[in-house]
Amino acid sequence: MSRVGKKPIPLPKGVKITIGSELLVEGPKGKLTVPVPAGVHIKQNDGTLDLTRDGDQYAALHGLTRALAANAVQGVSAGFTRELDVVGVGYRADVKGNIVTFTLGYSHPIEVFLPKGVEAKVDKQTHLVLTGYDRQSLGQVAANMRALRPPDPYKNKGVRYTGEALRKKVGKTGAGGK
Repeated sequence: MSRVGKKPIPLPKGVKITIGSELLVEGPKGKLTVPVPAGVHIKQNDGTLDLTRDGDQYAALHGLTRALAANAVQGVSAGFTRELDVVGVGYRADVKGNIVTFTLGYSHPIEVFLPKGVEAKVDKQTHLVLTGYDRQSLGQVAANMRALRPPDPYKNKGVRYTGEALRKKVGKTGAGGK
């Protein structure tokens, strides 16, 4: 039996649920929809959401649907954050409206447009805080920003997640051949 799928989802105050062919979750931060596959059923009990399934062939969908629903409930009530650090001499980030501009040692600045529902804030030009209510789109935006200049294994320069453990490689030594 799916351990993830069995856990009930607590509903915080201010979150409204509409159950149909898909689950509609509305809260103070926004609204999200979660698809409900055939074989998985959602019931709302006092203050919680419970998920059940028709048989063991739906075990994977059971856990997946429960995780997506829990992320939607948390997103519209509290939201999610992702933090990035820009490390390197002359590397920095700036935010104007919904455009984040990176200076990462290339010959030109790189502009990243933020989708609806994702906001960015820059501290000290090198620490970027992304916030949003949709966990999937927030993570994708953060991954796209990290991909602009991934951390270099020799100097550890680049864009990284805050707290990301990096392995530093040892460079070549000058003594060669014979």
